Amino acid sequence: MKLVLLGIQGSGKSTQGNLLSKQLKIPYLSTGHIFREIAKEKTTLGRYMKETLNAGILVPDQKTIEIVHEYLSRPEYKKGYILDGFPRTIKQVQEFKNNVDKVIYLEIPDKEAIYRLVYRNDSSRDDETLPAIKKRIESFHKFTRPVLDFYEKQGKLAPIDGTKPIEIVNRDILRSLGKQLIKNQIKEWERKQKAIIAIVGLAGSGKTEAAEYFKNMNQPVIAFGKIINEHVDKKNLKHVENIHKKIREDIRKKYGMAAMAILNEKKIREALKNNSTLIIDGLYSWEEYVYLKDKFSNVKVYLLAIYADKHIRYTRASKRRYRKELYGEERDINEIIGTNKGPAIAFADFFIKNNFSKEEFHDKLDAVYRSVYFS
Repeated sequence: MKLVLLGIQGSGKSTQGNLLSKQLKIPYLSTGHIFREIAKEKTTLGRYMKETLNAGILVPDQKTIEIVHEYLSRPEYKKGYILDGFPRTIKQVQEFKNNVDKVIYLEIPDKEAIYRLVYRNDSSRDDETLPAIKKRIESFHKFTRPVLDFYEKQGKLAPIDGTKPIEIVNRDILRSLGKQLIKNQIKEWERKQKAIIAIVGLAGSGKTEAAEYFKNMNQPVIAFGKIINEHVDKKNLKHVENIHKKIREDIRKKYGMAAMAILNEKKIREALKNNSTLIIDGLYSWEEYVYLKDKFSNVKVYLLAIYADKHIRYTRASKRRYRKELYGEERDINEIIGTNKGPAIAFADFFIKNNFSKEEFHDKLDAVYRSVYFS
């Protein structure tokens, strides 16, 4: 199923897009989010995108079409998607290569949209100043109204009253799609293959933060390092590298280099019984990855490597309440070489740079999750 969400800024497209993605089991893609991510980049395109968005001007058709087509060519969007904010002009409609099944138009008065955007408490975006919002709404009426007319003539447009409560708007959208269509779509998108996302990275890179993010998305998390941490705490030892190294080496003498995977195998099997995706917080070695692939041959194992510049990692680690002395060059070398973590980082399926804001980090994690879930 290929859906398009259209409406002026503040009409609730993002809220409904995320709800529909969960209900219909198809990925949600917001062009506004894509553009804002590009605007953060320290590149010529990034600076141009930032100036364009802050001014409330539409991104030129050709550039928009190029970016959207590139995203939709990715594997996770092959079987369907919910597209927010595109196409916005007749030219974009004409050059859009994907057939659209339904266009949901969230109708809301301009004054209502402005009130929502200007007075909502969580707004901190540079492109949500009052002049920029008004400019964007004017652009919608000028350029996107013809798009609505185009899809209406094709019988694909579903106007929805966006002023109602979120759950009512969502109900009306689902009704416009038809109960049988929804039922078939859910059945079609039922995930067949289970997946493990194993997070790997050096101290302070953000592994725990990533695991917490996935946990808040109701994904089960198993922390490989918990065994060592509990051993240290039980004996009232200090969380410093020489002690952790000694415990790791003792455990590996008994179980081998895949020790943490071996010791957590039962927990992993239990978690996968009732969940389609499992998160491993802190894969230690390449051998653990190989062990997981061998023992869970029917499960797709993904490596997610998280990187941050050394001085940033060390600063983060030093501010931790728990294990705040467990970082530094000695720790890094022991993990890269001693625990054989280096190959797992180098061979990662996904590589995220975590140098900036938590919001940006979460956006990148969300993109990884979508890619895994919908591939």
